Formats: sequence, C-alpha cells, structure tokens
Amino acid sequence: MPNAGSAPHHPGAVIWLTGLSGAGKSSLANALALRLHQLGHPCYVLDGDALRHGLNADLGFSPADRHENNRRTAEVAALFADAGLICITALISPYRADRAAARRACKTGFHEVHVKADLATCEARDPKGLYRRARAGELKGFTGIDAPYEAPQHPELVVDTAGTTLQRAQDLLLDYVLEQVLAPQGLTTLA
Repeated sequence: MPNAGSAPHHPGAVIWLTGLSGAGKSSLANALALRLHQLGHPCYVLDGDALRHGLNADLGFSPADRHENNRRTAEVAALFADAGLICITALISPYRADRAAARRACKTGFHEVHVKADLATCEARDPKGLYRRARAGELKGFTGIDAPYEAPQHPELVVDTAGTTLQRAQDLLLDYVLEQVLAPQGLTTLA
C-alpha cells in the first residue's frame, strides 16, 4: 500500500493513534492512509511495530525505553508534518506525559485519537499472541497486564473499536480527518 501521495497541498498534521495492543490502531492507520491517498492527500504511517524493527530496534519496554520510543516517533512525525504530509502514528504510547511531549514536538496540527477497546476485547482478539504470553509470564512489562496504560483525558477523538464495526471505526476516523484537519483548510477533496 502506498504511504505517500503527491506534493503537499496543505499544512501537515499528526494523527496520533493510541490504545492497548489489539485495539485496532494499525488497522485504522493503514485504512486511513489508503483513503487519504485515494483522495489525493499525501500521508505516511509510522507504525509502532515497524519502528521497533528499525529506528527503535535498540529499545526495550522499560518506562525509560517507552519514553524514548515515543520521543523519537514524535520527532519523526513532526518532520513529516512540517513537510506537509499527514503523518498517522499507531503506537500504544501508554503514558500521558509522553503523549503530551509528542504534542509539543509536533507543532503542526497534532490530533490525539484514543483507539479505545477494553482489556477483555483486546485479549480476545490477541492478534499476535502477546496477551497469552504476558499472562503466562513470558513477557514482562506488558501494557495492560503488568504495566499501566493511561487513557487520554482529553483526546480530540475517541474511536471505540469494542463497540462498533471496523468499517464504522474507519469511517469515524476518516470523517474526523476530513472535517477537522482538511475542511478548515478547504481541502476535503482535491480538484
């Protein structure tokens, strides 16, 4: 799937998707990128899993490493936004303070989106088997099991993936971006 479109037609933005593992952040990020690309809006997805295989491969899951993971991601997202792209991040980013720091780093249009799903729903989905491994004691410091997740207190958008279909969640996110990011600039569609 393409990540970037043609030359920027608008000021950039950062759509910061946060939530538990299995909440649907990556699915929503990739669906949003595809739809925006189809509409002619340049965008790029920074997925937490992909970043941990490259840029953040040297980091573990301690609170200090999680902080650094978020800091690096925010700095890269800010660069994409400064270049006029819509940068969509899909990161657990469990700490409010780290998300607040990301907002400060991304001076151009930061939008925090809580991809909300309760722990039971995420464990039932468990697409990578991580909850099972955490419950078995194989993974230490796993968010939601033996490490905290601090839900956003004032996100720009909440998408409850436990209470709606994936298609409806995708539509809610796209509608938000079209109305709150692109419409104020008169750019919901390109001529």
